[in-house]
Amino acid sequence: MKTFITEDFLLNTKAACRLYHDYAENLPIFDYHCHLNPTEIYNNKRFSNVGEAWLAGDHYKWRVMRANAISEEYITGDASYYDKFNQFASIMPGLIGNPIYHWSHLELKRFFDINELFCSDTADQVWETANEILQSTNGTARQLITQSNVRALCTTDDPANSLDYHKMLAEDQTFSVKVLPTFRPDKVLNITDPGFSAYIEKLGNTVGKKIDCIEDVCKALTDRINYFAACGCRLSDHSFGSPDFTIWDEEAAFKAFSKALSRQKPGTYEASAYQSLIMNYLGNLYAEKDFTMQLHIGAIRNVNTNYYRALGADVGCDSIGDTVSASSIAALLDRMAVNDRLPKTILYTLNASDNDKLAAVAGCFQDNSTAGKIQFGSAWWFNDHIDGITSQIKSLANIGVLSKFVGMLTDSRSFLSYPRHEYFRRILCRIIGRWIDDGMIPEDYNSIGKIVEDICFNNVWNYINSEKGE
Repeated sequence: MKTFITEDFLLNTKAACRLYHDYAENLPIFDYHCHLNPTEIYNNKRFSNVGEAWLAGDHYKWRVMRANAISEEYITGDASYYDKFNQFASIMPGLIGNPIYHWSHLELKRFFDINELFCSDTADQVWETANEILQSTNGTARQLITQSNVRALCTTDDPANSLDYHKMLAEDQTFSVKVLPTFRPDKVLNITDPGFSAYIEKLGNTVGKKIDCIEDVCKALTDRINYFAACGCRLSDHSFGSPDFTIWDEEAAFKAFSKALSRQKPGTYEASAYQSLIMNYLGNLYAEKDFTMQLHIGAIRNVNTNYYRALGADVGCDSIGDTVSASSIAALLDRMAVNDRLPKTILYTLNASDNDKLAAVAGCFQDNSTAGKIQFGSAWWFNDHIDGITSQIKSLANIGVLSKFVGMLTDSRSFLSYPRHEYFRRILCRIIGRWIDDGMIPEDYNSIGKIVEDICFNNVWNYINSEKGE
C-alpha cells in the first residue's frame, strides 16, 4: 500500500499548502539543539545498515517496542540489526497516533524515496533499498546532513570536553555545514548525584587546578566557557526537573558543596541554594559572552530502577515530571535582569500544563536589546507531536509574539531526524493557513509568508548570531 506522505501531508487548507510550498518547504535548517556526535560527523560515519541508523540509541523507538512486549534482546540486546529492524517493522502498523509513525514514514520518503507503508510485508524491500543508499556516497553522516539542507547545527557538550573534533571540523574546508558546540554543565549542577564528587575532580583536572570550594567551581566554569567561546560556542543548555530558584542562601550553597564533595547528599533546600547560586553566576557569564541560555524543565530521569541498573541512563525510562513554579523561573531571570546580566534565554517545558505559564513569564523580561529575547521554546521531547506542537504554537501566539519565535530543533541523536523540521513546518503552516481560511488574519501572503520564513529559519539564524547573513 502506498504511503500517506503526500505532497500536501498535514496541509488541510489551500492557504496552508501555499504557505508551506511557497515559503517554508525549501528553507535551510539551523538545528540549534541536537545530540549528534561530532566525532561521527568528522569521521563521516557510514552505517552498516538501516537497522543501526534507525534503532541504535533511539530511546523513542525503544519505548514503543517495549510497550509491544518485544524482548529486550531486540531492543538494546545482542540480536542482529536485521532482526531488530524486523521487530520494529512488525509493530509499525499499530503505532498510529504516535509521532514515530509519522517520523518514520517521512524519513523513509525523504532519505530513501520509499513510498510504501512500513510493516512486516515491506520490511525486506525497505531493508534492501535503504541499505543500498546508505552504502552509497549519499549514505554517510555528512551527506545525510547536507541533503537535509542543514546550514548549521549545535551539538551538546560537557564542560570537560576537549572539543577537538569541533576544532577539526571548523578547519575542514570540505564540509560547509557549521558544527558548533553547546555548553552543557548539568554535571556541575546535579549536586545530589552520586557521581558529583568524581565529576568535580575531573573538571579540576581539565582546568589544571584542584577544586575545593564554590569559588573554584566558578573559576573553572569561567575557564571552560572562555574555551568553548573560542571554539565557536553560542549557546548553553541546562536540564532541570522542578527547580526552586526562589532560594537564595549562600551559606546553604557552601554547605551543599562541602557535603557533596565529601560524598554526602545535600538536603533539598541546600541543593536548591547551590543551583541558584551557580545558575546566577553562569547567567552573568552567558550575558557577557552573548551566549543564549537554554533551560529544559520538567523531566524526571531514570525512574525504572531495574532498567537503570541493567542498561544505564538514556534508555527510554525518563518521564514527564511535575509542573514547575512560575515563581522559580521568574526569580532566576529577575536576579539576572536586576544586575543587567540577563542573557538571551529559551525556556522549554516537558509538562504541557506549563505552556501558558512559561510563555507569560518570558513576556515579563523582554527588552529592546533583542527581539524575542526571552523565548518560549518549541514543543520538547514528549510534546513534539502534532498536538504538542500545536499547543505550544498557540500558547505562544496567544500570550507572546509568534512572529519572533525561533522555531524547531531536532533534539536528536539520529542523523535521520531532520524531517522533524518538515513536520514542524507543515504543522505551523496548517495552523496559520486555518487562521487565513477562518478570516482571523488577512490573506496577505507577502506578509504572512515572511513570518513563516522567519519562524522556520531567519529568526533563529539572527538570534543565535553564529554568522549573520549568508
